[in-house]
Amino acid sequence: MVTFKFKDTATYQVIRLISFQLTEFLDTFGCIVEQFINTLKYIIKLDINIGELIRQCSRFAFDSLPISLSIVGMTSIIISIQVAPEMVKQGGGGAVGALISLIMTREMGTIMAGFAIISMIGAAFASEIATMKVTDQINAMEALKVSYFRYLFVPRVLAGVFMMPVVVLIASAFGIFTAGWASVVSAKISWLNYINSVWYGLFVKDILVATLKASCFGFAIALISCSCGIRAKGGAQGVGIATTQAVVWSFIAIVIIDYIFALGFYF
Repeated sequence: MVTFKFKDTATYQVIRLISFQLTEFLDTFGCIVEQFINTLKYIIKLDINIGELIRQCSRFAFDSLPISLSIVGMTSIIISIQVAPEMVKQGGGGAVGALISLIMTREMGTIMAGFAIISMIGAAFASEIATMKVTDQINAMEALKVSYFRYLFVPRVLAGVFMMPVVVLIASAFGIFTAGWASVVSAKISWLNYINSVWYGLFVKDILVATLKASCFGFAIALISCSCGIRAKGGAQGVGIATTQAVVWSFIAIVIIDYIFALGFYF
């Protein structure tokens, strides 16, 4: 007689997998909230390591700028060579610059730069702190009564808040320029018409919203990356898992933030 065991069924395995993923999600989210509160305390008290802040600002902005410009520039060219000729055919050649500038400023410039920052800087933040955690460097700092929030979290989070808008604005401007070049080549639009269209189609509100959204992106990327790194355990494998979690959570976070901004400012 065969004995039925519920634990051997596919249903049990699915329930177990869902339960594990839900538990992992709640643990990670709780850790992020906890690290946010602790980091915010140091920021409010202005207990900031200025030297480390300057170093992280340099990493966040200047080190990541080439890859951000490359991604945004190529994306703008791809969009332009598909959109501009079709608009010219429909008699909308005079609005190509306005449309491209709105796309780049409101969405593509911010999102693409955010993805570039996550891939390069966010992953680096997570792997660095995860390595410190699994090699007991964090424990050593705590034993010496040195706050890892002040030296690791606060400079990175503030660097994200301050420098992400710089990257986004430069990348968006570069994207508008490269899209203009692609429009001139592919749709035979004059530079004067394109620049006039950009000038009359882009508003100060769009730039301000993009700047504010970029600051939120930078804050979320830095905080999530550091929080996932501090949860690492289990040696080299734990570092890899923490880095992967940081990238995935950061992608999800900026999409949610982008959705909130779209509803709040443009719906």
